[in-house]
Amino acid sequence: MLFPETPPVFSVAQLSRYLKELLEADDLVQDVRVRGEISGCKTYPSGHCYFTLKDAEAQVHCVFFKQARRQSAFLELRDGMAVVAGGRISFYERDGKLQLYVDQVELLGDGALFLRFEQLKRHLEAEGLFDAERKRPLPPVPAVIGIVTSLQAAALRDMLRVLRTRYPLARVVLAPTLVQGAEAPVSIVQALDLLNEHGEADVVIVARGGGSIEELWAFNEEIVARAIARSRIPVISGVGHETDFTIADFVADVRASTPTAAATAAVPNIADWLANVRACEQALATSMDDFLLRCHEELDQANRELARQTPRSQLERLQQQLDDTIETLQTGMQHKLALQNERLRGAALRLHSLSPLLTIARGFSVVRRAADQRVVTSIQQVQPGDDLDIQVADGRISAQVHTTQ
Repeated sequence: MLFPETPPVFSVAQLSRYLKELLEADDLVQDVRVRGEISGCKTYPSGHCYFTLKDAEAQVHCVFFKQARRQSAFLELRDGMAVVAGGRISFYERDGKLQLYVDQVELLGDGALFLRFEQLKRHLEAEGLFDAERKRPLPPVPAVIGIVTSLQAAALRDMLRVLRTRYPLARVVLAPTLVQGAEAPVSIVQALDLLNEHGEADVVIVARGGGSIEELWAFNEEIVARAIARSRIPVISGVGHETDFTIADFVADVRASTPTAAATAAVPNIADWLANVRACEQALATSMDDFLLRCHEELDQANRELARQTPRSQLERLQQQLDDTIETLQTGMQHKLALQNERLRGAALRLHSLSPLLTIARGFSVVRRAADQRVVTSIQQVQPGDDLDIQVADGRISAQVHTTQ
């Protein structure tokens, strides 16, 4: 009995290497030029560019490395461009996908989707739907936030997290919708209209995460743009990534770069409020401390002034003034007495220098008539028989005149 031969068993890595070697051995796909429209184009900080090249029936993943971009005549790519990309086909083992490794790009023109985008943009802009004058300011403190997005979107979880963190006081009303595919535009319009009929939301966020131009196309449809324009509630558009722009972005009252940024723009940050409250509390406490300090200083000054005005204080002040006056008078009298003593001493010295006693002390004497104590300075003043007093340095001598010559 014959058994069918069992096919070999490959590991995933073995199969991936085989496919890679099979493609790289085929000269036809090692130098190939592919025509199509660019979609999902993204350039990383490293300089490498990744995109999908598609037509109506199929698509192929492409990578345009930095070095190849530098050598190419055309470097800046964007969604919607119609191009011819040259390069080689290989198999990327890690992600298990076939890729075109681009080494040159030739621009053919804008793709069909890009042309539709530009045509509708010009039409709505001419109607004034993009005018800044019709943009409404967002409410500073919304009580209810309306969200138009998919229930399965990761963007919804991000937005709810941001809203809970920044402003947990707000209530969220969700209007679920499709955000991709042929039925998505009508679904988005119905969700917007439903929130306006409900009338409770203060602001509406229309959002979805990033994607290719095809995946975001629902937000480029005219019915969605007009639904946003006629909304009575201010609308924030948060579609795609920073580099993605849709017609909804231009019509909305506020365009946010991402759904997370839209949630951030919709509500205030309660942490800022708390910080302001704490700052005000600190400022109030400082002001109260300063006020109480001034009150204490004024009270101390008033107490000191009151103490100066009591009768006892005035009496003590007058007593001190009297003591000061007495001391001043005593000092003045002592000064005057000392001055008079000096003057008297000087006069005494002068008198002493004129005293006849000094002359007598040198051996002279003073002769007086005993009868009238007149000083005898001439013999004409005495007669024989007159009694005389003779004063010498150490006493008096009595004498009588016998003769005069």
